[in-house]
Amino acid sequence: MSKRYTIVTGGPGSGKTSLLEALADQGLACMPEAGRAIIRDQVAIGGSALPWIDREAFAAQMLGWELRSWHEAEQHTGPVLFDRGIPDVIGYLQLCGLAVPAHLWRAAGHFRYHPRVFIAPFWPEIFAQDAERKQSPAEAEATHRAMMGVYGKLGYELVPLPLASVARRAGFVRDRLPLI
Repeated sequence: MSKRYTIVTGGPGSGKTSLLEALADQGLACMPEAGRAIIRDQVAIGGSALPWIDREAFAAQMLGWELRSWHEAEQHTGPVLFDRGIPDVIGYLQLCGLAVPAHLWRAAGHFRYHPRVFIAPFWPEIFAQDAERKQSPAEAEATHRAMMGVYGKLGYELVPLPLASVARRAGFVRDRLPLI
């Protein structure tokens, strides 16, 4: 387990990435989200590892990204925030009604993060779809519930983010980051 690695999770369009960008601007190390980058790359190359074409291949790409992010984070000496983590891949597969391979459960057990995970609740007022975020509000809310379930099952303590401005959320997270 790395007590330096803290996850921010939740459904799409709940303000995770905006929060992490603000924290990065304040000097904290942040690892980017896998999903959007994979979608951009797959669209650019005409690949099929996309959530609307091949969900299992998309999940495999996300796992690879999260493992790489874990190892890249080792280059930082202080706390590192992650825009999602390995357990999110499990939640994604469960949400899609797909089997979770045994190696993915092993990865979630082996590559542990700080026991406190920040979760961004579904927030209809800020939710928006775009070229990469095609989920409906109902799917975004279901994703939030799926992440609550998988992180709880894996023994993480979930800390809901307030429905507040990015600055207030950033202060909330900073005040609760583990002291290293």
